[in-house]
Amino acid sequence: MKAVRQLIASLLMLGLLSGCTNMPDIQNMAYVTTLGVDYVNDRWVSYAQIHNFTSLARTEQLEIGKAVPVWVGRGEGDTLTMALANTSTTSQMRLFWGHVHAVVLSERTLRQDLAEVYAAINRYREVRYNVLVYGTKRKLTDILIQKSLLNLPPLDSIMFTATQTNSPRSFILPSTGNRIIANLNEPGAPGFIPSIDIEPGDWSEDKKSRPMFKISGAYFFQNNKMRAWMSEEDLRGMRWAMKDLQEIPVRIPGGDSTDAVLMFSRPKLSIAPIVKGEEVYYDLRVRADGYVIELLGDVPLPRLKSETAGVIQSEIETTYRKAAAAKCDPFNLQEALYRKYPHTFRRLSEKQDFILKPDSLRNIQVEVQITNLGKYKGRVVK
Repeated sequence: MKAVRQLIASLLMLGLLSGCTNMPDIQNMAYVTTLGVDYVNDRWVSYAQIHNFTSLARTEQLEIGKAVPVWVGRGEGDTLTMALANTSTTSQMRLFWGHVHAVVLSERTLRQDLAEVYAAINRYREVRYNVLVYGTKRKLTDILIQKSLLNLPPLDSIMFTATQTNSPRSFILPSTGNRIIANLNEPGAPGFIPSIDIEPGDWSEDKKSRPMFKISGAYFFQNNKMRAWMSEEDLRGMRWAMKDLQEIPVRIPGGDSTDAVLMFSRPKLSIAPIVKGEEVYYDLRVRADGYVIELLGDVPLPRLKSETAGVIQSEIETTYRKAAAAKCDPFNLQEALYRKYPHTFRRLSEKQDFILKPDSLRNIQVEVQITNLGKYKGRVVK
């Protein structure tokens, strides 16, 4: 009888529980996947790219190639928080922000205080810390309606993958919001945001041109303020400072033609700051291990390694020269000085906000190791 009474009491208690009756069904919510932020005429404008649950789920009934619609909501306000809140005013469905994968900021937004912008976005409890952040020169609506190959949703595009594609020009890796803010707050750290653009002519569906995403360069910051934008071509030498890159192709020129093409992976860059009075110089050492993927003609191995080292050195010098003119630091040289000589860094920073000069880069030593010459040539003895 005691057990029966306990069972009846438990059932009565369950009847009093309200449960999650206020939560809508998942198919009745709109999922925000990308957030866009603009700043126009002293007012904040926010854009929310949304998808329905059925358009995101991977099922056996998913029809590859069928166009998936993309909906974009807009909100405006005197503050960014009000603009984000006003996005939901006419949404007709509850917006769920827990699936935001990327934040795209217009160039006008990047010229504001970036820390305040990210803080306003991060106050939404549903938005995660590790969202990918991009800047763009394009209209935000053009970015947010862009699809991937085979008419797949934007979630299948490079804006959400956060990995290097197999393109030779893909070396600026996306970065998460928490990592960007950490770099912006770190003394000497460069703090950069990749810029995303649209390439209109590389792909076509039948005879109709289909634009696709591409990483076009990067925005650099100092004290949470945008300093300059550098194109992907200008930043080519920066790839030797990115240790997570899986593929770095290098073309070895031979007069007007090409002698060879080599592929490198995970380069190692070490920085040695040298302080001489009020002047600071930097010596760089690069270690690059790679293999031959194309060889035209008979090129001796010592010459191949020497010319490869020369190409790498030239790329670094060119990027540094252009970056110093724009007051950018893609190689983290100022951070290296801060780590080793913090008192010198603080003393110099009090006098000028950018301490690098055109002649600050003193020596570049490149060590190239070719592991093999491809399957047709066999292994190389180290």
